[in-house]
Amino acid sequence: MPQELVTVSECETDPSYGTPPHKRTPEMLLKTGVIPLDKPRGPTSGDVVDWIKAILGFRIKVGHCGTLAAQ
Repeated sequence: MPQELVTVSECETDPSYGTPPHKRTPEMLLKTGVIPLDKPRGPTSGDVVDWIKAILGFRIKVGHCGTLAAQ
């Protein structure tokens, strides 16, 4: 049975609670988001993290959540 989306009410988010996702700038998304990356063989995950920090100029935490082995 197909599901139906029902909107109970429409409302605006109070700007003091943040920015709606569709109005966030790329800079805002990068500071709080995820960068999906298909890491090639060779460099370590730590190497790639260092590259991303250098390229983006981040002084905040950057890390990885794992590496999946190709089959």
